[in-house]
Amino acid sequence: MSKHALLSASSCHRWLQCPPSAKRCASVPDQSSEYARQGTAAHELCQYKVEHTLGRNVRDPTEDLDYSDEEMDRCSDQYCSFVMEQVEEAKKHCSDPAVFVEQRLDFSRWVPEGFGTGDCVIVADDLLQIIDYKHGLGVIVNAEMNPQMMCYALGAVEMFDGIYDIETIRMTIFQPRRDNISTFEISKADLLKWADEILAPAAKLAYKGEGEYKAGDHCQFCAVKATCRKRAEYNLELAKYDFQMPPDLSDEEIDMVLLKADELVSWANDIKEYALRQALSGTEYPDFKVVAGRSVTKYTDENAVAEAVSELGYEPYERKILGITAMRSLLGKKQFDEVLGGLTYKPPGKPTLVPKSDKRPALDTAKTDFE
Repeated sequence: MSKHALLSASSCHRWLQCPPSAKRCASVPDQSSEYARQGTAAHELCQYKVEHTLGRNVRDPTEDLDYSDEEMDRCSDQYCSFVMEQVEEAKKHCSDPAVFVEQRLDFSRWVPEGFGTGDCVIVADDLLQIIDYKHGLGVIVNAEMNPQMMCYALGAVEMFDGIYDIETIRMTIFQPRRDNISTFEISKADLLKWADEILAPAAKLAYKGEGEYKAGDHCQFCAVKATCRKRAEYNLELAKYDFQMPPDLSDEEIDMVLLKADELVSWANDIKEYALRQALSGTEYPDFKVVAGRSVTKYTDENAVAEAVSELGYEPYERKILGITAMRSLLGKKQFDEVLGGLTYKPPGKPTLVPKSDKRPALDTAKTDFE
């Protein structure tokens, strides 16, 4: 049986928007990254700690992990504590809720051959909870109408709805390295309506490799994003402005450029990264060559360096207080707030122009001040 579904829940955000991308990405060999390996190790540690806390006879995988550090240990502790808090919450709905860890969830009723793995599923009489651990640091993940989480929820409903009278589904993204705990609730009726009207039609097209290509923010983790012609067309639309200086553009045209500026930069960087890989493999580009980039001088043996500097009478180490995130992980959120709450402050952030869909409140501008 294939380890990865063609229409996986994790890539649902992309193929819902761009159905034919699923088959194109499936033709590209998987390229595991260091970040992916860290995420896998973190999930293994989280699984062990939750099941161990639940009293199950499980083996400690720590010595066999491909990657581990103190931060991962703290993050998995925080995740385990959160899960156990949710188990206690579920007990308010029934005396003996069922808890499933790393549970295979089948949602093939709506997505051909669709399945995924839920990090934690907690089932009570009327409440179904799906908890997904994210170890990534780069992108903050939001649970609201998150298609990956909703696919997991559908699989859980299929598995347990005949046993439990599920009415509400609560989905939570737990992302400790970004201090992000995002929760979204939806009724079973609304979830099933989304599955029938939105998910199933897109999945049918994606499975056949049909439908229209569409570029957008969902391209970020697409395996063919560097060579996709639709994405190139999407970004090269800016060329019609002939790179005029902003004063020569209307406010409406500047608004159009702003909408695509970040994606344009991302696309250009993806092209450069792809071209470098190709050049290293032997592809020749007429106007470019591969050279060694700048490098930074490093110590061959830090302990020997420290010893040599100490013998000269100097202090080789710098002393620096832990940052806010590391300190909060060290003390725990509750103790951090109690002990250091009065010793911290959050200065105003630098003004940044973002889309109106951003959840942050708008700042007062010169116009609003005047009004």
